[in-house]
Amino acid sequence: MELWFTENHSENVRFSIKIDAPLHSEQSEYQRIDVFSTPEFGRVLTLDGYVMITQKDEFIYHDMIVHVPMAVKKKVKNVLVIGAGDGGTVRELCRYKDVEHIDLVEIDEAVIRVCKEYFPEMTASLSDERVTVHIADGLRFVRRKKNEYDLIIVDSTDPFGPGEGLFTREFYGNCYNALTDDGVLVNQHESAFYENDAKAMCRAHDRLRSVFEVHRVYQAHIPTYASGHWLFGFASKGLDPIKDLDAGYWNSLGIKTKYYNTDLHTGCFALPNYVIERLSGGAV
Repeated sequence: MELWFTENHSENVRFSIKIDAPLHSEQSEYQRIDVFSTPEFGRVLTLDGYVMITQKDEFIYHDMIVHVPMAVKKKVKNVLVIGAGDGGTVRELCRYKDVEHIDLVEIDEAVIRVCKEYFPEMTASLSDERVTVHIADGLRFVRRKKNEYDLIIVDSTDPFGPGEGLFTREFYGNCYNALTDDGVLVNQHESAFYENDAKAMCRAHDRLRSVFEVHRVYQAHIPTYASGHWLFGFASKGLDPIKDLDAGYWNSLGIKTKYYNTDLHTGCFALPNYVIERLSGGAV
């Protein structure tokens, strides 16, 4: 008998992955956590029935959410990461010698525990001496911070359940206050392809641009995310992700990546017309 994991991408579309074996399942205080072994994607982590990471394509997401802002905001010292209990974002940040401190704020301790067991290659950097892990609500945590972080990365789940508060205007305003004068915020920005995802994307973008002086959207191809076309938001108090890209500086660091490069950096901000049209319409 064949086993398959199926995620609903819309009311009319389902995405399925063949499973070798289920490895873990539990209901935490916040969400259902499952880990599967698969022949195509290696181990897969799902939360409430949605794919969060796979061993085969997680590098795309983590390259793009980390290295894009790090090539614009040089010599980042203090970073706040909200969500990201799988450790992939912290892993990429720890490759930068200039980074002095990372606060990782994850609301669900169970996600970290499960990922340490099943994705040790991703969570290894959580024990780096520069990293402090806080089991806390990111929305409440950031309220107490003023002019503290050079970079904030919001590596959240989708805008419902535990991640819902991380897409509000109040949250983005608190992040603005927590950033230094030339600080940068990056978040996962959903997709523009399926209608419900597109509505969430437009709401997030409208709220983000109501707070920050600079607000841009960029894209990546992530096979296991809905439609495969995923967006990220870049926001700052002044730095422009293209004009202020220092490709020479970033390339001089010698960081080897599987997806990101500085040519791709410029190109990923060139969006398809249908995405531009959705974004220009503001909130839906």
